[in-house]
Amino acid sequence: QDPPTPPVFFALGLWVKKEGHYIAAVYEHESILSPNPTALVDRQSALELMGRNLDIYEQQVVAAARQGAQIIVFPEDGIHGFNFTRSSIYPYLDFVLHSHSMKWNPCREPYLFNDTEVLQRLSCMALKNKIFLVANLGTKQPCEHTDPHCPSDGRYQFNTNVAFSDDGVLVATYRKHNLYFEYAFDTPPEPDYTLFDTPFAGKFGMFTCFDILFFEPAVNLIRQYKLKQVVYPTAWMNQLPLLSAVEFQQAFATAFNINILAANIHHPTLGMTGSGIYTPVKSFIYHNMESYGGKLIVAEIPVTTDYQTNSERNKQLPPIFYAEMMYDNFTFVPVWEEKGELQVCANTLCCYLNYQRAVSTDEFYALGVFDGLHTVHGTYYVQACALVKCGGLSFSTCGQEVIDATALIDFQLWGNMSTPYIFPLLLTSGVTLDFADHMGWKNNHYFISKNRTSSGLLTAALYGRWYEKD
Repeated sequence: QDPPTPPVFFALGLWVKKEGHYIAAVYEHESILSPNPTALVDRQSALELMGRNLDIYEQQVVAAARQGAQIIVFPEDGIHGFNFTRSSIYPYLDFVLHSHSMKWNPCREPYLFNDTEVLQRLSCMALKNKIFLVANLGTKQPCEHTDPHCPSDGRYQFNTNVAFSDDGVLVATYRKHNLYFEYAFDTPPEPDYTLFDTPFAGKFGMFTCFDILFFEPAVNLIRQYKLKQVVYPTAWMNQLPLLSAVEFQQAFATAFNINILAANIHHPTLGMTGSGIYTPVKSFIYHNMESYGGKLIVAEIPVTTDYQTNSERNKQLPPIFYAEMMYDNFTFVPVWEEKGELQVCANTLCCYLNYQRAVSTDEFYALGVFDGLHTVHGTYYVQACALVKCGGLSFSTCGQEVIDATALIDFQLWGNMSTPYIFPLLLTSGVTLDFADHMGWKNNHYFISKNRTSSGLLTAALYGRWYEKD
């Protein structure tokens, strides 16, 4: 029998890692800024300025790795600064492929694409120090005029987070969705739901700064993938009493019961400071409006964040949202959990769902209700309760035509229909039919139930026609 493994002592002996914990680092960076961000400079000058910031990054990565850190996060705008115009930022932009099909190691394969000098340096820092690394930079992507979203200059410019694994591979990119008066950058055509896997803490989600105040993509990402870890580059100007950086970062960690690694810029004159490593019940923070210079925070935190024995606190009511389905404005609630009970109402009709996912997938479902006059391609009155698979992960994709699904869901769906004419719909993957186990009226409600559909569920619905109100 092998002797028990001794605890691991890291260089300098600063951290002895406990079971079920990991060591994280965030760096609050005082970036070296361009004296005149609106001036047009060449790529070489841009690389020189960014190189000075990257030199500081490199020192911090080495220091963090010495303390046993397994992941380090740098702030938004830390490498290039801010206050650029669309054209003045162009020389600062790296080219990055936003594709997850390709495993690229910029440090080992620097010649694959032009204009990737910043990515190469970041990749090499991760590789040399055997550490996961998250940073933010400006990126460019050429586009065709056949693309309806393509800007007139023929390229997208994105505010982008990148994540590298501890061997320097680019494992994730995220393009900021909620821009804060950033005229140099474009909003991506679709929200990115970005996550990457680590051997020490599982999946990390990633978003940026102002995103933290919006549902898409931050909240949707966390709920959809049941995330417990988030990396968060930010360039946040503090505004008391409600929106100081450390104050809101902690609140977000507590509200969603997650760990957040948040790195902010340090520019006290602009009201920018406040970084930290947060768990729902504890924080390691830096907030300093007095002095200058950067600050490295290293802390050991537990991987799991299940502190709540109070399960009620976790049962947040799912948000109601509206989306067009069948040209009608349906009211929806998301079906996020593995199992649960949901209700959603419109006018006089309330729909109820009891469900349990038999086969767990990343597909997004929603429960919708409509009680009103349908007016497109004919005028007729509809009462409908519908459990549908959405076209993607964002709310706006609910109601899209979908033909494939893999999720198997046991469910009971019922509604207080006002008409006796109810058409029970049950459609499965590939537009195939299935049949309910039970259906009919009970206590003035019509219900349909099914355990285990024969294939993935597309639609389970009660489609009621109230002929007198046509």
